[in-house]
Amino acid sequence: MSSKDGTDVGGVGAANSSAPNLCCFDAPVLPDWVLFNVPHDSTFIPPLERSRFLLNDAELNVELLRMTDHWTFDLFAEGIPERRVLRSPVSRLVVDVERFEEDSLEIMASRGMGAVYERTSDGQQLRPPLPAAQRQELMNTWHLPHHYRLTEAVQRALDDHGHALLIDAHSFPSRPLPCDWDQQPDRPDICIGTDDFHTPPQLADALAGAFGTAGWTVKLNSPFAGALVPMRNYRQEHNLAAVMIEVNRALYVDETTGDRLPCFASVAKAIRNVILSGVRVLNLRDEGGFHD
Repeated sequence: MSSKDGTDVGGVGAANSSAPNLCCFDAPVLPDWVLFNVPHDSTFIPPLERSRFLLNDAELNVELLRMTDHWTFDLFAEGIPERRVLRSPVSRLVVDVERFEEDSLEIMASRGMGAVYERTSDGQQLRPPLPAAQRQELMNTWHLPHHYRLTEAVQRALDDHGHALLIDAHSFPSRPLPCDWDQQPDRPDICIGTDDFHTPPQLADALAGAFGTAGWTVKLNSPFAGALVPMRNYRQEHNLAAVMIEVNRALYVDETTGDRLPCFASVAKAIRNVILSGVRVLNLRDEGGFHD
């Protein structure tokens, strides 16, 4: 792995955000009520947490390569104002801000991969079981602030515009990891995750159609399902639309290194144009708050 995705001796990972901006294309302008959640693109591991991991540097590099949603900020949100992008500053191996706070609610906790991972993607011990106080400290430092910022950003968009669209931005490996529930080998280019309350059918259809027109295979809620919504708004706020977009990493990175492929900029531009297609559908809706 290159240094942007690896860990230095001593345990400090370099996040993708430290790399120079190589995403050069004219991105379509999206309305201020379109927000992005980018939870898994960082590779940064604070030294204290690195010292608690049981993996050596080579093993940790492999796990970061497998588990990081490489370059998803650049794919989805490069150039979007910071106030509209919710991005975790640490690797999901430190704290996974996308997981439920309570392990009792989180299906992946049964595999040692709740909000604070104890196992790797192939079941190795990542860190010893943490005392409750240490786990809560990690949650207080990384997980809870992320969701506070997410909730505030959504509320600000609702207050300012009367409606909002939250896009949960992810990528996935072309072959299932051992920890994945869905082990079907035939993975699509694009997975669209939906929520039956917060994802208007017109939005899911528009996104799937536009991705298909771009030449990519698409599945709804496979191999991953659902859409992130702040708990304050969940099944309460009709004017909040939400969707998850997962991109097969084989489309835009070398999966053996995490480095961008030459087609990266064209893939990113296509994704932005597809999102714009979804935004236009929301603007044209007759009911609810998704029209200007």
